[in-house]
Amino acid sequence: MWKNFLATLRRWLSKLGLIQQIKSVSSLSDVMMTDDFYNLIEKWKCIYQGYYPEWHDINVVTISGSKKRRMNSLNLGKIVAEEMARLVFNEKVKIHLSPDQFATDVRTVFDQNNFYKLFQDNLEYMFGLGGMVIKVFAVPDPNNEGKYQIKIGFVQAGCFVPLSYSNSGIDEGLFLNQIARGDKWYTHLEWHTWSGNEYVIRNELYESDLSSELGIKVSLATLFPDLPEETRISGLSRPLFVYFKPNIANNFDTQSPLGISIFANALDTIHALDRAFDSLVNEFKLGRKRIIVPATAVKAVVDPQDGTVKRYFDPDDEVYQAFDFETSENQQIIDNSVELRIEEHIAGINALLEILAMQIGFSSGSFTFDGKSVKTATEIISENSKTWRTIASHENLIQVGIEQLITTIGEVAELYDVFTVPDDYEVRIEFDDSIIVDKDANSNYYLKFYHAGLTTKVYTLMQTLGLTEEEAIEMVESRKQEDQTLNPDFEALAQPE
Repeated sequence: MWKNFLATLRRWLSKLGLIQQIKSVSSLSDVMMTDDFYNLIEKWKCIYQGYYPEWHDINVVTISGSKKRRMNSLNLGKIVAEEMARLVFNEKVKIHLSPDQFATDVRTVFDQNNFYKLFQDNLEYMFGLGGMVIKVFAVPDPNNEGKYQIKIGFVQAGCFVPLSYSNSGIDEGLFLNQIARGDKWYTHLEWHTWSGNEYVIRNELYESDLSSELGIKVSLATLFPDLPEETRISGLSRPLFVYFKPNIANNFDTQSPLGISIFANALDTIHALDRAFDSLVNEFKLGRKRIIVPATAVKAVVDPQDGTVKRYFDPDDEVYQAFDFETSENQQIIDNSVELRIEEHIAGINALLEILAMQIGFSSGSFTFDGKSVKTATEIISENSKTWRTIASHENLIQVGIEQLITTIGEVAELYDVFTVPDDYEVRIEFDDSIIVDKDANSNYYLKFYHAGLTTKVYTLMQTLGLTEEEAIEMVESRKQEDQTLNPDFEALAQPE
């Protein structure tokens, strides 16, 4: 559907000259996305979902002729994207902010939008499809008239078209949203562009009888009665969206700022794994027990004594296969069961899983197949392993993206007077390193330097507990006050005589 629709959209953009409002037409021509790249995104999405027709719809030849069936799949696109997302960002990740009031305000926004859960889910989509976008906007607060709430929206890779970019990231973009109402298809186009120092958001709605066509422009009130056609905003330092992508170079379109799926360069291996798994499943079907019996033995025979019809074998039993032997001497029952090649199939699948792990940045042994399902390694990951280096690489971009998101939330908050943003604030993201390092060993490492007089209490707390500097200072002061309360002469007693 998207292939034809996006091709139509590109022709429509050029025809109407709407791209003239973009700052850099030459940049737009590079970023505007070729149909081939959108086809790749659709392909990655199909593989992530576990069904890609060009792979999984296969023709088989039987005695009765050619038939089409669906290949069995291990759905490795989903498995590898889910595993990478789980390792990079999970419920143990903490976002530390200071000062305290700003931290409380941002945490309220995250809680109202169920950010942590939705971010985990969409991070998996990002690894599978190559990217995602988070939009920040404000809506009227239903519980407080005249006030606003900040909302966070997640957009998948196939519904976003970049319009211009710079070294700092994508600056302008077009969001696509298709909605079905009765027998009509509606396409909502939301343009985010810059006009000098003003940030411009334009909304357009199109109606069509077909999902693959843009159709004609209709009033926004058809679906969105309260949505303005154009909004101009001054004072923003960055777009009202943040683009996230895996930390992998785009070798399919080296001029594009967009990302690629983590399994984009492992498609042949994933296809081979599906073929191997399909062969394993068919091994049970084709290798089931078969007993060849004479055709005469399965025919109905009339008992001459009582006239009843009898059979020597049950004709509905799949174990028995009738065969018309040429001579009566050959009329015999033959057990034609074959030996199943289970171990060979499992060994082949595990060999391919080793290749897949290498291609997507995991260490050897990260994925194994036991004949029932694909298992992922759960042991502590060494700091010098390939998996750890890959996780750290992705975390770098995720951290930058979250920092940009918090900046955008702050600017929207001040724009709609939701809360005040301090002139200077600190963002610290504590990723879950429990799978990578031993926390006790890490604590002992920094405590050695502290006891040797080489580091401060504040620095040691920051490194061992993942606190911000402000939080560490507060903890030290609280402990000092607690000690003085429990034992006023504590410091005096602690002094040597």
